[in-house]
Amino acid sequence: VQLQASGGGLVQPGGSLRLSCAASGSFFSANVMGWYRQAPGKRRELVATISSGGRPYYADSVKGRFTISRDNAKKTLYLQMNSLKPEDTAVYYCNGGGGSFSSGRYWGQGTLVTVSS
Repeated sequence: VQLQASGGGLVQPGGSLRLSCAASGSFFSANVMGWYRQAPGKRRELVATISSGGRPYYADSVKGRFTISRDNAKKTLYLQMNSLKPEDTAVYYCNGGGGSFSSGRYWGQGTLVTVSS
C-alpha cells in the first residue's frame, strides 16, 4: 500500500488549497481515510477523516473551513482547505486504515502547506 500526497504550497491568509492523496492497492475503498498535520515543534494531530461510505469527521479547528472527500473509483482522497490561517501551516499527511478518531498504519509522505503573507 502506498499513499502519495500532493497539492501543498505557499498561500496567503484567507486563501485556498486542495490537497490530494493517491492510493495504490485495493484497500482504499473499504477503509477509513484521513488527513493529519504536524506543525513545527508540535505533535501530529488529526485534521479530518472520512469513512468508506463518505461520512466525515473534522477537528474543531478546521470545521467549516475544510472539506474532506474521496473518490473510491480513482482511489483518491482530497482535502479542500478554505479561509486558511497562519496556524494551518504544517506538513499534511494522508493516512489510511484507521478509525474516525485514530490513525491507521498507512501514511503518505506529507506535503507542506505554508500560510503566510
